[in-house]
Amino acid sequence: MTKAPKPLVKVPARIAQGGVTRWKTGRGYSLEELRAVGINADQARLLGIPVDERRRSSWPQNVENLRKWLLDVLEGKIAPPEPTYPKLVEIKRKRGRAYRGLTSAGRASRGLTSVKLRETHNYKFKKKARERALKKRHEATKGLGNVLRISKIINRK
Repeated sequence: MTKAPKPLVKVPARIAQGGVTRWKTGRGYSLEELRAVGINADQARLLGIPVDERRRSSWPQNVENLRKWLLDVLEGKIAPPEPTYPKLVEIKRKRGRAYRGLTSAGRASRGLTSVKLRETHNYKFKKKARERALKKRHEATKGLGNVLRISKIINRK
């Protein structure tokens, strides 16, 4: 059981280093390199070949090394390694917490400062719908402050 050959990828050339191209071993073969050999990502993983789905480059030396290794495996010279599957990443689910503008400034900016309807979002939604119907364009004028007041004074003259 020998591992598949590691793919080579270019290291980004820095101008400070004279722009010299260097090579390093990559995470896995790109989908384009696997296609050139004649296999897809699932087949490659079953053969124990590392796959990097994010990489888009395709280098001829990687295709040639992979082709030679696959021929050796198919002829029986080398035993294929264990299958390699992508890691399972566990994602935390969202916590169901209601959002409230807890500060007085937050409530005021969200239109929640009515005495009867303090901290209720339904009031805000109804107010927005009403302003849209009247074409007051409240979203465009929100938070402009003095600029809006000055423009109203200029328009009156």
